[in-house]
Amino acid sequence: MPEPIPIQPPVGRLGVLTPGMGAVATTFYAGVLAARRGFAVPVGSLTQLGHIRLGKRTEDRNPLIREFVPLASLDDLVFGGWDPYSDDAYTAAMKAGVLEARHLEAVGEELRAIRPMKAVFSPDWVSRLEGVDNVAEEESKMAQVERLVEDIERFRIEEECDRLVMIWCGSTEAYRPPAAVHQSLDAFEKGLKENDPEIAPSQIYAYAALTAGVPFANGAPNLTVDCPAMVELADRQGVPIAGKDFKTGQTLLKTIIAPGLKARMLGIRGWYSTNILGNRDGEVLDAPENFRTKEVSKLGVLEQILQPDLYPELYGDIYHVVRINYYPPRGDDKEGWDNIDIFGWLGYPMQIKIDFLCKDSILAAPLVLDLALFLDLAARAGKKGIQEWLSFYFKSPQHAPGLYPENDLFIQLTKLKNTLRHWMGEDLITHLGAEYYEET
Repeated sequence: MPEPIPIQPPVGRLGVLTPGMGAVATTFYAGVLAARRGFAVPVGSLTQLGHIRLGKRTEDRNPLIREFVPLASLDDLVFGGWDPYSDDAYTAAMKAGVLEARHLEAVGEELRAIRPMKAVFSPDWVSRLEGVDNVAEEESKMAQVERLVEDIERFRIEEECDRLVMIWCGSTEAYRPPAAVHQSLDAFEKGLKENDPEIAPSQIYAYAALTAGVPFANGAPNLTVDCPAMVELADRQGVPIAGKDFKTGQTLLKTIIAPGLKARMLGIRGWYSTNILGNRDGEVLDAPENFRTKEVSKLGVLEQILQPDLYPELYGDIYHVVRINYYPPRGDDKEGWDNIDIFGWLGYPMQIKIDFLCKDSILAAPLVLDLALFLDLAARAGKKGIQEWLSFYFKSPQHAPGLYPENDLFIQLTKLKNTLRHWMGEDLITHLGAEYYEET
């Protein structure tokens, strides 16, 4: 059996900072507060409800993940964040309309105490948000970084936090490909001082977090930490990073269904996906430049899973379409509709139709929790840079240069659990199973 790696125990309070205190963040806060007071079960959280098999099937060792690895307790979590609107977490949650008032009121006192710090915000990157009233004005982007670092340290002291993590829960930013300023840390820091317009607000948060030694995960399809400059900074500071874009509704189903079709060698001629939603995310994505960022994230999933270069007869000519439509009456109740044109033996056509009526923030909130706890675990295990083992949580997983991302949900889960087994000194599970049938 391998030796476990050294992992510092989760002593003290863990602060979870969220740039963005809208529907996702406030649903996350409220859910954790309710769960630790016994009002709710943290459904959707692998860290809280998931088990992990250890050893052979005959050993019957299947502990809860939170009892197997030294994760921070829900009781030790403290919440804070930034938002361009000044509403406290209770007010923001009521406006978001995800959770019912009776559920929010049960933890209302604690939610009201969570007030947003002044945000770094630019309409150049998010154009559809109006009436923002909680944005600080600085002379330079480097000054914005310095203020965020001050915010981080003040929060650490005032909330008596022993450790911090930061999870981006803000809006999708306008699509722009990586620029020269993103290619090295020196270029990025020069760009901060010179107010380079290619540096997005999310990257200012990420730079501040990594500089302060705070692990960072990106829940939106923004570039953020997925560039050489940020990877270099994370390695230099010895801080783990992960991203990007929470895998929640339609893409979650794609990463479940596509591997199944491929496993059975069933062909696909077309996959049409459309969404309607009416929350702040939908309003932001109604702008073409912001939708393009999301579209790039969503479109890449099928190509990697299906490998059309290896299976041209089955997947070499797929017509893949993704649409998102802002529809205010729907609020946070997103509807994802998919039409999949498949073909089987002798090329005979068939169809699969999916209508997924979901609550986007209900699906995202447990991902925020798991990422916060796992990033903290990685930091205490001395890990730094890209944490590919957390691909399970993302539409467009960050990966090392020269590698392709792994999007198959089941491979992602195996990678995650085997990482935990490896760290804790347990044998990896290959599912070979030959040892049960071969004579010894």
